Amino acid sequence: MPVKKDHMWQPGGHHPEAWREDLNPDALAGQNEGPLSAADEKRFRTLHDIKELHRRYSGLADDELRRVPVVPAGSRLEQGATYFDLNDVDRGEFTAAADMIAGPENYYVPKSEVDYPLWNRLIGVRNPERLDEADET
Repeated sequence: MPVKKDHMWQPGGHHPEAWREDLNPDALAGQNEGPLSAADEKRFRTLHDIKELHRRYSGLADDELRRVPVVPAGSRLEQGATYFDLNDVDRGEFTAAADMIAGPENYYVPKSEVDYPLWNRLIGVRNPERLDEADET
């Protein structure tokens, strides 16, 4: 059975259609398929919602805690994006691979969703210039 050429661009598209799902069951896993929908974005908890982390980040004001989104457990991380796990600060920031999924023990923060001074405070940067606290004189 010949494969239609318009399916060749899709992962597993070179497989015959009858067996495509069996041979490549998670064909789009790890693919970045555009921005999150408004519904997906509303699912994000924030650092403000995670009470067990409040003591660790007590130096942040409530409005700052609300500006730190946390990826929901079970969500696939965006391939190539930078994250920080609030529950594993020693790991530091990392770049996600295509197969990474947030587990129940992870509190992943996507760098793309946090302003730089706040991100730097989260990851432990102490340099005033990187925290927008430098004296202008």
